[in-house]
Amino acid sequence: MTHDETLPAATPEVTADAVLDALRDVVDPELHESLVELGMIRNVEVTGAVVAVDVALTIASCPLRGQIREDVASRVGRLAGVADVEVRIGVMGAEERSALMARARRAAQQRAVAVDLPPSARVLGVVSGKGGVGKSSISVNLAVALASRGLTVGLLDADIWGFSIPRMLGVDGPLEVRGMKMQPIERKFGAGAVKVVSMGFLSGEDDAIMWRGLMLNRALQHFLEDVEWGRVDYLVVDMPPGTGDVQMGLARMLPRTELLVVTTPGLAAQKVAGRAADMARKGHLRIAGVIENMSGFTCGHGERYELFGSGGGQRLAEEIGAPLVGRVPLDPSVAVGGDTGAPAALDTASPIAAVFADLAERVATEIAPLVDLEGCSARLLANVEAALDRSAS
Repeated sequence: MTHDETLPAATPEVTADAVLDALRDVVDPELHESLVELGMIRNVEVTGAVVAVDVALTIASCPLRGQIREDVASRVGRLAGVADVEVRIGVMGAEERSALMARARRAAQQRAVAVDLPPSARVLGVVSGKGGVGKSSISVNLAVALASRGLTVGLLDADIWGFSIPRMLGVDGPLEVRGMKMQPIERKFGAGAVKVVSMGFLSGEDDAIMWRGLMLNRALQHFLEDVEWGRVDYLVVDMPPGTGDVQMGLARMLPRTELLVVTTPGLAAQKVAGRAADMARKGHLRIAGVIENMSGFTCGHGERYELFGSGGGQRLAEEIGAPLVGRVPLDPSVAVGGDTGAPAALDTASPIAAVFADLAERVATEIAPLVDLEGCSARLLANVEAALDRSAS
C-alpha cells in the first residue's frame, strides 16, 4: 500500500446508549414529553447495524401508535451505522399507566389558570358525547342532592351556548361583582347550598349566543378566574355535549377536574359517550364514573319498560374501566322540576329523589371523597368584562 492510498472509514459502532440519547428527542404527541423520560422505551437491542426498540403505549388502540412508530424509526434510523430499525409496540400495565397519567396531570396542573377554589374541593365535570341524554338534569339534581347532605356545592354552567341551569334550579341574576370578582347566585337547601354561575345571568334566556372557540374559551376562563366561589366542597361543571372547544379548555385550565360520563342505555348512545371518555384520556383527566340516565320507565301499574334500550351504562363502564355510579330511571318529575325550578331531588318522598340521594351518597363516599389536592357576541362577552371594570372604578 502506498502512502497515497487511504484506508476505508470504519463503520461507527451503534450502542444502546446512543439510541436512547437519540430517542430523547422523540416526544409523545399528547403528553408533550420525551418517550424516554415518560418510561415508554422498554428496551433497546443492538445487533450489528440492526436496532430493535420496544415501545410501551398507554393503550393498545392508541390512535397515535403509527405516528410514534414512525418517529422512533426515523430518529434511530438517522444514527450513523444503523442499517435497519425494528419498532416493537407493547402496552403498559395498569400501574404503569396510572403513574404516567398522574405525571401528565401534575404537569398540566402547572399550566392551569388561577381559580378561587379551596384545594380540598373536588371538581366534577358532567359530560356526554351527544346532546339529549339529560346531562344538565343530572348536574342540577346531583348538586341539589349533595347540598341536601349539608355540603356547599358550586355549579358552573359551562354550556355557554345552551345554558339551562338558572331555569332548572329556579335562580335569577344578575351576578354581583365585588373586588373584581363575580359573586355566584346562591340557593340554600337545608344546611347546604348551591352556588351558581351561568351565561344565563349575563344574557336574555332567548338570546342566541353564536360564538366560536376563542370566545367560548374566554368566557370559560372568566368563569374560572373571575368568580369568588368561596368555601365549596364540590364544584359540579355542567359541560356542553360533545368533545370540542370548551372540553379542551377545561382540561387545560382546570386539570384537577374529574369526569362523570352520562349515557342513555342504548348501544348507539353508549358508543357516542365513549368519545367523551376518549377525550378525557387525551386531556389527561380522570374518569370518576359513568351514569346511565333514562334507564327505564315504570308505569303506574308497576310494569317496567326499557324505552331506550338497556345495558349501555354497564357496557361503557366496563369498556373504559370506570365504575357505574348510578342508573337514573326515566321519571316525568325530572322534566317538570327542570321547567319549574323545583329539582326532583327535593321531593324526598318520591322514588326518583331517593335515586339521586343514592347517587350523591356514592359520589361523596365512594367515588369522589374530599381529599387535599396539590344578542351580539362582543356585547355578551363584554358584560363579563364590563362588570369587572365597573368594580375597579
